[in-house]
Amino acid sequence: MSLPPKRPSRKPAAPRTAPSKPEANKADASKGQLHPRNRHQGRYDFPALIKTSPELATFVIINPYGKESIDFANPAAVKVFNRALLKQFYGIQHWDIPADYLCPPIPGRADYLHYLADLLAASNGGEIPRGAKVRALDIGVGANCIYPMLGHREYAWQFLGSDIAANAIASAKTIVQGNPGLSDAIELRQQRDSTHIFQGLLHADERFDLTLCNPPFHASAEEASSGSKRKWRNLGKLDPKRKLPVLNFGGQAAELWCKGGEAAFVSQLVKESAEIGQQVLWFSSLISKAGNLPGVYSALKKAGALQVQTVEMAQGQKQSRFVAWTFQTPEQQQRWRQNRWQ
Repeated sequence: MSLPPKRPSRKPAAPRTAPSKPEANKADASKGQLHPRNRHQGRYDFPALIKTSPELATFVIINPYGKESIDFANPAAVKVFNRALLKQFYGIQHWDIPADYLCPPIPGRADYLHYLADLLAASNGGEIPRGAKVRALDIGVGANCIYPMLGHREYAWQFLGSDIAANAIASAKTIVQGNPGLSDAIELRQQRDSTHIFQGLLHADERFDLTLCNPPFHASAEEASSGSKRKWRNLGKLDPKRKLPVLNFGGQAAELWCKGGEAAFVSQLVKESAEIGQQVLWFSSLISKAGNLPGVYSALKKAGALQVQTVEMAQGQKQSRFVAWTFQTPEQQQRWRQNRWQ
């Protein structure tokens, strides 16, 4: 299987660090730009995408600005569009998800991984560690398996993807098995205890260079539905004559909401991370609501995190961020690098 030609590598934008208080990296996000290594800069090249994936042509429309686009309110269009992006940019020949599962925005998912790569580079003399020596854990891999695929294609990292839903794990396995080279790089494991995140999932001798997570950010199904409608209204797309999907990117309950919402989930994530602090170099989680950050910082302080970073990201007008933390001292981080990456 041939992959897209590699682009010239760029020097990683090392996040700022601080041992005692959270720091924010706003280098590119302040301008609303994607990470410099993100393949999805600028407008989408629809003729090129259609050449790679002819099925996309059916869904292309002309937006109010006279530009080619797709109807992002149409779940079928979004799925085919994602399939075309994955095929053109990452050499993914097979990708599909069951109906009503989360269909992720690929540029934003890629940004998270690129900034995580910079985080590891900051612990490695400015050089991004690549290859099978780096192992990442994706909490909530979902049916789409997006982070392991992108992370392996970009940096050749090894991944363990976990999820509480058997159907999600089955879908992710189908994707992995349908693309040569992924089976040796991506392991999938069901978390059978839905009340825990790390407990009962990991083996005592396992080590991970980083963990990543896109937590469910709503506290209920009603809140998720209300949030989606509000977003459409703000975008001027809520047409009373047109029936729009309740959630434009789909999503099962566990993907979109949990009791207590994002704040409660990340609080538990932090608490459980302290219990395996010597098995992981860097933990991380997306935080969709800036208002949740103070609670996250408080939980991290209580858990005894030694270093905390907040990395700001942006995709156009959309602002996002992730928080990363470690329980490893600088001396331990140095030994980790020497033992695993060199």
